[in-house]
Amino acid sequence: MYPDKEQLIQKYNVPAPRYTSYPTVPFWDNETPAEQKWLDVVTRTFAESNKEKGISIYIHLPFCEVLCTYCGCNTRITKNHSVEEGYIASVLAEWQVYLNQFPEKPIIRELHLGGGTPTFFKPENLRKLLEGLYEGAIIHPQQEFSFEGHPNNTTFAHMQTLYDLGFRRVSFGIQDFDTKVQLAINRLQPYENVKRVTEEARQIGYDSVNFDLIYGLPFQTLESVGSTIDKVAELMPDRIAFYSYAHVPWVKPGQRSYTEKNLPDNAEKRALYELGLERFKELGYSDVGMDHFALPHDSLYHAMQNKTLHRNFMGYTICQTDLMIGLGVSSISDAKYAYLQNEKKVETYKESIATGSLSILKGHFLTDEDLVIKEAILDVACKGELQFTDELMNLVDVDARIELQQMQEEGLLQLTDNGLLVTPAGMPFVRNICMVFDRKFRHRESTGEQIFSKAI
Repeated sequence: MYPDKEQLIQKYNVPAPRYTSYPTVPFWDNETPAEQKWLDVVTRTFAESNKEKGISIYIHLPFCEVLCTYCGCNTRITKNHSVEEGYIASVLAEWQVYLNQFPEKPIIRELHLGGGTPTFFKPENLRKLLEGLYEGAIIHPQQEFSFEGHPNNTTFAHMQTLYDLGFRRVSFGIQDFDTKVQLAINRLQPYENVKRVTEEARQIGYDSVNFDLIYGLPFQTLESVGSTIDKVAELMPDRIAFYSYAHVPWVKPGQRSYTEKNLPDNAEKRALYELGLERFKELGYSDVGMDHFALPHDSLYHAMQNKTLHRNFMGYTICQTDLMIGLGVSSISDAKYAYLQNEKKVETYKESIATGSLSILKGHFLTDEDLVIKEAILDVACKGELQFTDELMNLVDVDARIELQQMQEEGLLQLTDNGLLVTPAGMPFVRNICMVFDRKFRHRESTGEQIFSKAI
């Protein structure tokens, strides 16, 4: 007989990476990579994949008018909108460095505007940014373009402008509808604002609307989260991201505006998680990998069913690109064989770009071992299955094999002669299954510092 769900949650609610990369960022090389070495890898990956798959682009737009205290993103708080033009110029100058390396026009298959608050920027400035990006590039006929919008400041003009430029998906940061919770995290946004932007997005013609929700926030209760989900049910977004709140005030000082006493304890947080899973399934949503849910008509659900789902630093995607270029402050790029992150401070980033160079904070060049494990973790996270190759099994030690056997006995996965299948009961524990193959994490030297949020 399998352990009950409460026992499994207690066992597997441990710090765990979200696996937008392997190795995960804390385990990258410590050295700052030489720019040309990085560009050589980018050129190689581009040559191997551009014609067949196209490329992905992530643009980080860091500005917000107000600090949301729960937020762990890299942001710049300001009400001075004159920063928009200079920042756009820097992003386009950075893009030109890459364009100069490409032997042919890049085919843009996937594009995401993240933040910060992308809708901090005026619609006309977003148009300027994107038209500058498109110049010298080819737009894939099946492009997947998306942006993050704040319900309080996303206007009809924002959405129409971006729609006209090829965007068909939008993600709204909701987090929670309860006023007490919103006050604590400094993100007051009435339900009416969310309803307006959702309805306007559908009126314009967007194919997919996503809501980001967070559990474990200060003052959340079963009743308040249940009420939030009731409001979500009135609007039925096509996708839902249901994230665990990570309380790291030593990293994000804004979180000191409340204390651990205001947060749900471990048992309460697990109950909030369980409530979300139960309610979403009642509403017709299905698990899609880690933390994500989608309705049956959504392309993310179809990709999961067809085993074509992919995952990169933008999260889950239906695009199987090998090259993802991150533009803007703190952005991360993935060139299949290497990763690179930009400087995190706006001024430092702009100063470096102004010299005609990239603005490099750190990077990592993958070893042959890294590439094998990266592929394995992607298969578990995106397909819910894994084939055991000789190269992989040579890297799986005895302890890891025992853990896989235990997970089978717990009903989380099924071992086959040459692989594994994640069971429906195992879907909430995908991060834990991925961790079994994560040699960097398993063999780490403990410093006593918690660098990842808990799995649940």
